Amino acid sequence: MSPSGRAGTVRSVIIAPMLERTQARPAVRPGPPLRERVEAAAREAAPALLAYAAVRLTGLLVLTVAAAAGGRDVPEVLSRRWDAVWYARIAEHGYGYTVLTPGGAHSDLAFFPLLPALERLVSALVPVGPGGAGLLIGWTASLVAAWGIYAVGARLHGPAAGTVLAALWGATPTGFVQSMAYTETLFTAFAAWALYALLTGRWPEAGALAALAGLTRPTAVAVVLAVAVPAALLLARSWRAGIPGRMLPRLHAPALAGLALAPLGLAFYALYVAVRRGDPFGYFAVQAGWGNGLDGGRALAAFVHLQLRAHPPAGLALCAALGLLGWLLLLSVRQRQPLPLLVYSFTVVAVSLAGSGYFGSKPRLIMPAFPLLLPAAVVIARQQPARATLICAVAALVSAVYGAVTLLGPGPP
Repeated sequence: MSPSGRAGTVRSVIIAPMLERTQARPAVRPGPPLRERVEAAAREAAPALLAYAAVRLTGLLVLTVAAAAGGRDVPEVLSRRWDAVWYARIAEHGYGYTVLTPGGAHSDLAFFPLLPALERLVSALVPVGPGGAGLLIGWTASLVAAWGIYAVGARLHGPAAGTVLAALWGATPTGFVQSMAYTETLFTAFAAWALYALLTGRWPEAGALAALAGLTRPTAVAVVLAVAVPAALLLARSWRAGIPGRMLPRLHAPALAGLALAPLGLAFYALYVAVRRGDPFGYFAVQAGWGNGLDGGRALAAFVHLQLRAHPPAGLALCAALGLLGWLLLLSVRQRQPLPLLVYSFTVVAVSLAGSGYFGSKPRLIMPAFPLLLPAAVVIARQQPARATLICAVAALVSAVYGAVTLLGPGPP
């Protein structure tokens, strides 16, 4: 077929019907009110939220018992240590605090603004301090995240798989962070619902949620790419199909809106730090002061090598954990997960492992990559209910013990 004939075919088959649909849409009967739809969705997700809550309550119960035995205060452990202290201070005093150490200048600009802004808001509405507000936000966000994780799993593999997926996410080894005044639950809530929006074709909502994730933590680059890569492929396919470039904005307006919105959160905060420090690369300089940066995994390789030489059992366990992580990524590909989920998971893992920062934080940085648990969730959901419940209960107990040991230890997670 000649180019002119091919263009005419594309115009008659693709473009003309699209124009007709946009110019004369048939009357659509209104669906149920938003409130009724939300209530119905909440009822559907209730078993998953109850399962997730049971997992996290198990963790809190074990932590409470262990803390009482050691004379420790649980609220202090969860809300007034490590990164939580920095967020609370920003909520109270704003940015501008730096701690000078032999390792560098630790500026509070390394911490993204959404959580402290919410802590300040909640503290103004509820008689609690920023630390207590951080716990309320974290616990609420954890339920919203579990709901979004269930929604993703249920859409792809049914309600049982979605319920198990939410429970497994709560029972990850670093699940204890989900009970802290940290950003992980808030970020995962935005990420999970952004991925669900992509699965259901709601591009602008996905872009807006990606932007909010970008105000929460730097790992939001994974959510931005989860929106950007499928959108770019959609535009490329249309262009290769012969659709004129001038028609693409109209044909794919929702995808372009999501693509435009997604990076705004990250861009806004990077610009804010650049202006505040008078340096276009100010954010990267701030992270360098904390010893953070992307080195392609050299720091990780050096750490593994050191452990293998100095502490062979710990080094072998670390290698096994990295092997398991690689296997989960491979299973996600073999499961044929949708492209947004694969882009998100691979980017979270890559950014977490390629950084030169404190190694002890890497497991919790990977925790938001919940699609990695989807293959296991599908297998467990096919078991008899009693067996599936037992598997999740054992995972919850192991996670609870590990979390109590870690939280009551000296180093930050």
